[in-house]
Amino acid sequence: MATPERFSNLPDYAFPRLRALLADLTPGLAPGAAPTVLTIGEPRHAMPDFVAQVMADSIGSLAKYPVNEGTPELLGAISGWLGRRYGLDVAPDRLMVLNGTREGLFNAALALCPERKNGQRPAILVPNPFYQVYAVAAAAVQADPVFVPATPETGNLPDYAGLDPALLDRVAVAYLCSPANPQGAVAGRDYLERLIALAERHDFLIFADECYSEIWRDTPPPGALQVATAMGLPDRVVMFNSLSKRSNLPGLRSGFAAGGVAQIREMRRLRSYAGAPLPLPVQAVSAAAWGDEDHVGASRALYQQKYAIADRVLGAMPGYLPPEAGFFLWLPVNDGEQAARRLWAEAGIQVLPGAYLAREVDGQNPGRGFVRVALVADADETEAALRRMVDVLTDERG
Repeated sequence: MATPERFSNLPDYAFPRLRALLADLTPGLAPGAAPTVLTIGEPRHAMPDFVAQVMADSIGSLAKYPVNEGTPELLGAISGWLGRRYGLDVAPDRLMVLNGTREGLFNAALALCPERKNGQRPAILVPNPFYQVYAVAAAAVQADPVFVPATPETGNLPDYAGLDPALLDRVAVAYLCSPANPQGAVAGRDYLERLIALAERHDFLIFADECYSEIWRDTPPPGALQVATAMGLPDRVVMFNSLSKRSNLPGLRSGFAAGGVAQIREMRRLRSYAGAPLPLPVQAVSAAAWGDEDHVGASRALYQQKYAIADRVLGAMPGYLPPEAGFFLWLPVNDGEQAARRLWAEAGIQVLPGAYLAREVDGQNPGRGFVRVALVADADETEAALRRMVDVLTDERG
């Protein structure tokens, strides 16, 4: 059977491409040294110390079917966090739990993107570079993906307002990642206000991917739902967050979506047919995690220490831009694939070519001249890797 045409132009996922790129190389390491893998955004800080006990105490609930939209305890914990973090009062019927944000970012398009917008095929706006699920979601609903550059020239955020108004009139959804993966840029309040006003003017939804919101350098980033609510337009935004980065629990697969009553109702309805509810022990751990900030602050301090290391080691490198938030470095190079091969072969460091996180438009891939580096190792390993890295990259750029 042939592959559906809507998926035929999707490139292979980034990590299989990286394995193929490096397959013929041996990592350049000192005797007895181990490779340093800084590719995947998998936190390695300690998970909260209460996780095992909460999981053990609730293990008997595996004998029951889970609540699809989330237990009252978990929805209450998420609502409480939204109140403390953003000053929002979000009722349970405006929330639903997810198996991580990727599930929600995909299924929200299935649930909320119409088949036609103003009598035309709908468009979905995607920042470029981007988290790859956005493009797959657009393909699944047979919308036209519009890849909008998010480059240093645009502040590493997409300039959606600069698009043709006729195109904007058929936009159904605009994805936004802030803090941005991979660039570490933050959409400030002014940017969010302009985007929300644009969405109101052209009648589209904003899917705000905010899973890096609790890892920041100096100031907590504003939230899109927070700003939309202050503008009196909360139904323009569906926000997504998870415990993967915030609480160092990527394997828990626990996140949530928050939005307007109508949007969440449709997402819940789809999920009741096609989703997998979170096991009740996972929901119990999640409620405890959303209710605790001590572990979040401790983890954030470790990332802030690594920001300082990166600034010190890489600060003189031409084009280095300190990330505002998140845990990725977006480093300029001549060619991302060549740099990744050299870093592996000469320094035993694995990074991700930026082109694998972007899509070519009009012959240009905005990620080609970058590599993404995940600051997930501990401080000592990070500093040692960055010192080896700067030698290779300085030579690579001539």
